[in-house]
Amino acid sequence: MSKSALSPTRAENYPEWYQSVIKAADMAELSGVRGCMVIKPWGYAIWERIQKILDGMIKATGHDNCYFPLFIPLSYFQKEASHVEGFAKEMAVVTHHRLINVNGQLVPDPDSKLDEPLIVRPTSETIIGEAMARAVQSYRDLPLLWNQWANVVRWEMRTRMFLRTAEFLWQEGHTAHADEANARAETARMLEVYRILVEDYIAIPGIRGTKSENEKFAGAVETQTIEAMMQDGRALQSCTSHYLGQNFARAANVQFQSKAGALELCHTTSWGLSTRVIGGLIMTHADDDGLVLPPKLAPQQVVIVPILRDEAAREAVLAHCEKLAAEIAAQNYAGEAVRARVDTRDEESATKRWNWIKKGVPIILEIGPKDIEKDGVAVTRRDDVAGKKTFPARAEFISGLPALLEEMQNSIFSRALKMQQDRTRADIKTWAEFESYFGKDTDSKFDTAPGFVRAPWSGDEAAAEAKLKPLGVSIRCLPFDGKPSGNCVITGAPAKYEAIFARAY
Repeated sequence: MSKSALSPTRAENYPEWYQSVIKAADMAELSGVRGCMVIKPWGYAIWERIQKILDGMIKATGHDNCYFPLFIPLSYFQKEASHVEGFAKEMAVVTHHRLINVNGQLVPDPDSKLDEPLIVRPTSETIIGEAMARAVQSYRDLPLLWNQWANVVRWEMRTRMFLRTAEFLWQEGHTAHADEANARAETARMLEVYRILVEDYIAIPGIRGTKSENEKFAGAVETQTIEAMMQDGRALQSCTSHYLGQNFARAANVQFQSKAGALELCHTTSWGLSTRVIGGLIMTHADDDGLVLPPKLAPQQVVIVPILRDEAAREAVLAHCEKLAAEIAAQNYAGEAVRARVDTRDEESATKRWNWIKKGVPIILEIGPKDIEKDGVAVTRRDDVAGKKTFPARAEFISGLPALLEEMQNSIFSRALKMQQDRTRADIKTWAEFESYFGKDTDSKFDTAPGFVRAPWSGDEAAAEAKLKPLGVSIRCLPFDGKPSGNCVITGAPAKYEAIFARAY
């Protein structure tokens, strides 16, 4: 691939390149509603893979799926002051339930005004808390482990497909426990579930840690996160898991009778991962030819492109390809049958090949009469930057396919990990060095960023806010493996933490 398929390239214009990847892979498009997107079949197939993998892990840890209303009474939010303050500017509000025609225009009927405004779900802690209060009576009802797959609405001012949209898809887990220790264990357990998904399947290396006080979820006692580095050096919050303490339980009166007979408030958690992780997938792995999918995540792991220039051989080539697809599907990789399909569309084989390259399919096979004669296959590996074709024998390719897919999965992850390690500075000790490293912020242009800084921090939130904001930098997390030493890079005071600093999406 001497010439890239996309223009502009990452180096020329990273934000436009990102949109080009989505368009070239036919993943999503803008809709008629500001800030909302249409997720097209290929983009949704990727989300379905994420759903299938994550849903299995959620159920394996004892959680049950359920569903709660899209509309939440305003009074539910008002019970938890810090929570509503955190989401107030993003809430979509329903105030009427009927339209009427006035001079040819549909307008809300003044007589249909709701007694109480309804909030279009931005997150479900409040309404699920009300349900938990009804479900929990005794210690025997605990732990209560719920999860729902849903859409949410947060009225974002600046949107970008998958990364930040007014409506997006996610799962949100909500649990209630008898004590703090079990609730905190749940918070950590679900972050580990996310780590397995993000690292082992989506092949995005992340840094696990807790959010600083100013960055944590509104109303939470503690927020745990996985922060990943994108190819432009910015951070992306991949997922979060929150220990909510008794804050939401107190607001919704979620209490239980203990073994001793006393009434006690539950300790609750919530945790979620959204379609935003698909944006992370793109920005971590895609190249100037389009999307690159890790094999474990790819909706199709192998696509067979028949070469049908010879009409006389057409039926024989198609029959051979279908047989080959069945042989491939009989192979097992990562506990599943290998996903393979034959592209029978009536287009030039070169066009179809490039179509699948841009969609990020891990392995593309081209099969024509000469390949059948040789009992071989022409292989393009999507993780190969040079895009070279190899020509193994058919039997050799099939028997080695599971090992090849695993090699590709590992190579994609290793490449991303190397990028993160190469662009993380741990040697910056003074504010002058820090300021010089990040330079002037041009966030409105979604410019590239130098990378991460891992440095000591005193915990002074006010000083951090005052000095980091002008640079467009934030504290992404306090890593679990942090080793605070020396003086704070911001204030020079003795350090209490080691922090990850970065510009972020």
